[in-house]
Amino acid sequence: MTEKKIRVLIAKPGLDGHDRGAKVVARALRDDGMEVIYTGLRQTPEMIAEAALQEDVDVVGLSILSGAHNALVPQVIANLQANGQTDVVVFLGGIIPEDDIQNLLDHGVYKVYGPGTDTREVCKDIREAVKTKA
Repeated sequence: MTEKKIRVLIAKPGLDGHDRGAKVVARALRDDGMEVIYTGLRQTPEMIAEAALQEDVDVVGLSILSGAHNALVPQVIANLQANGQTDVVVFLGGIIPEDDIQNLLDHGVYKVYGPGTDTREVCKDIREAVKTKA
């Protein structure tokens, strides 16, 4: 029997127009055998949660470089929960000040990754998180 592929939505919330990191992570996840949906730039929290619902994903990865993470990430998580997607794992990458990380984890982010994170670590963490939720 074939193992179900992990489905990951990668999104760029807010007005941030830089998506190189998101694309690098998306490719690494795909190369690791996951199904990856990339929503593109300038997504609202509502658009991200709706795409996650429509695509029936296991994981939502957010990439934020704009500094709006404290406003946008809790909104995305609240929208996922409002859709009944309480089992979706959310991870975050970007320029996130150390002082903000605990607050984001408290809001439901599984893990926060900064620049230069080894993509193998991200893949391993996602597999572990999904296995734990199953």
